[in-house]
Amino acid sequence: MRILVVGAGAVGGYFGGRLAAAGQDVTFLVRPARAEKLRRDGLVISSVRGNLTLREPQTILAGVSAEPFDVVLLSCKAYSLDDAIDSFAPLVGESTLILPMLNGMRHIEVLTEKFGASRVLGGQCVIAATLNAEQQVVHLNEMHAITFGELEGGTSERVQAIADAMTGANFDVVVSDNILLRMWEKWVFLAALAASTCLMRGSVGDILAAPDGKRIIESLLGECRAVAEHNGFMMGADFEGRATQTLFTPSPLTASMLRDVENHSHTEADHILGDLISRGGDAQNGEHGLSLLRIAYSHLKTYEARQTRTS
Repeated sequence: MRILVVGAGAVGGYFGGRLAAAGQDVTFLVRPARAEKLRRDGLVISSVRGNLTLREPQTILAGVSAEPFDVVLLSCKAYSLDDAIDSFAPLVGESTLILPMLNGMRHIEVLTEKFGASRVLGGQCVIAATLNAEQQVVHLNEMHAITFGELEGGTSERVQAIADAMTGANFDVVVSDNILLRMWEKWVFLAALAASTCLMRGSVGDILAAPDGKRIIESLLGECRAVAEHNGFMMGADFEGRATQTLFTPSPLTASMLRDVENHSHTEADHILGDLISRGGDAQNGEHGLSLLRIAYSHLKTYEARQTRTS
């Protein structure tokens, strides 16, 4: 199975590197500078689940001709989606499957419109990772999982074939027969975490230490969950248990979006919060007052406006 990993950043580099180290035929679609860096230093992963240095990984540049790949593993930032599509579109064939690991849902609509629903799978990943100053992948916790499945639900031989190829690559692989619900569950959790930690500019533990911190997280989680329910996706008891354990236990956890703000970087506010708000019905359209979710989104858009003005 020929696998194209779009980018070799924190997420793509981690999962693609693990797959390549396990013997899979992996090629990274990267920019020239990143290709040269990988050729010179290799792909380096630092992780409590096992360090890895992949010497001279296979790379390809946008615009270079190649046979279509079997699987495209897409892990770009949401705001880079259009550029990413332009770069890998010529490498998509009739039987190519695109497995996106972006958060939210908007990218699914974009990809299915561009390539057709039959070529797009639903997917998500659970990992906290970043690139350090040396452009090495640093895995920040012990979680490293990919969950994917058919958009219409159920199971299929082609999804199982991908799962079989990923087995043994030193990360967790889950095939879901209801991937859209799993994606909505992650979106609700991530939006609540991002809105809370960015709005309050602190970790979960910092927020819970504030007088009304717990109520703020509860309100944001409730608003995000209500949007999912408005769209027909009910969060189950297992989701409630995971979300409660993570969001209401004092810890240094923050959303990666807060790290983007602190690093004066571009954020995925439009994709994670803005798009969620747009799907929320009357409760998020301002007809019942200004929601906390809209305030958090405006907070981030104010940050972006200032970044644009001062850069």
